[in-house]
Amino acid sequence: MPRFAANLSMMFNEVPFLDRFERAAIVGFKAVEFLFPYDHPAEEIATRLKRFGLVQALFNAPPGDWAMGERGTALFPNRQSEFVAGIEMAIAYAKALDCRKLHVLAGIVPADADMAVAEATYVSNLQLAADRAAAEGLSVLIEPLNPHDMPGYFLMSFAQARDILAKVARPNVKLQLDLYHRQMTAGRLADSTREFWPLVGHIQIAGVPGRNEPDVGEINYPHLFELIDSLGYDGWIGCEYRPKAATAAGLGWAKPYGITTS
Repeated sequence: MPRFAANLSMMFNEVPFLDRFERAAIVGFKAVEFLFPYDHPAEEIATRLKRFGLVQALFNAPPGDWAMGERGTALFPNRQSEFVAGIEMAIAYAKALDCRKLHVLAGIVPADADMAVAEATYVSNLQLAADRAAAEGLSVLIEPLNPHDMPGYFLMSFAQARDILAKVARPNVKLQLDLYHRQMTAGRLADSTREFWPLVGHIQIAGVPGRNEPDVGEINYPHLFELIDSLGYDGWIGCEYRPKAATAAGLGWAKPYGITTS
């Protein structure tokens, strides 16, 4: 049976961030993920994870200046020291939170970028991050996004991600399979899940269109959950969606999997 992690950057926004851990636990989630922890001391987050019996499934390495639209620094040859410092910060948080997986954002491609240089820098930085993470028993994830939500992002397809993973050539670098982004880009979710399965290190879901609850829209998630189970996945599935109203009110889709609405 699939196991779900509440994404606390999107879910339970009715309360402040540090209060969302309790809300997730109350309705039955056993794990959480979020975009970034860096606005809060790691000890504060670790205390809530322990208090409410939650596993930290995933979070992102620092993205650069998120408020200014940056979505990763791994592409930029002149920002390697910043990238390295971000990886070190992410690893420190991962150790404090007992989190085994870090997503490393690629970045938005500048209009005047040399794509060959950008790719070579990305591959080199991922190798650096992978080697540093491996020393701590951690995995690094890369995630193809979609051009509607993230125009200009470097990594836009599973095929491109497979090529990057081959060039990085590190066993602890995996594909973050976000079924929402895949549907928005190319569809064929069942076939592509099977095709790229050997590369997968984490899964995320949301409804299409709208990025709302997974039972809203065109994706047959119960079918995909059965497929994922049949493929032997034993990790967490991140619920990276925006509730249409109050979070708990929209959790009916998860009731068969042990999540409640109260």
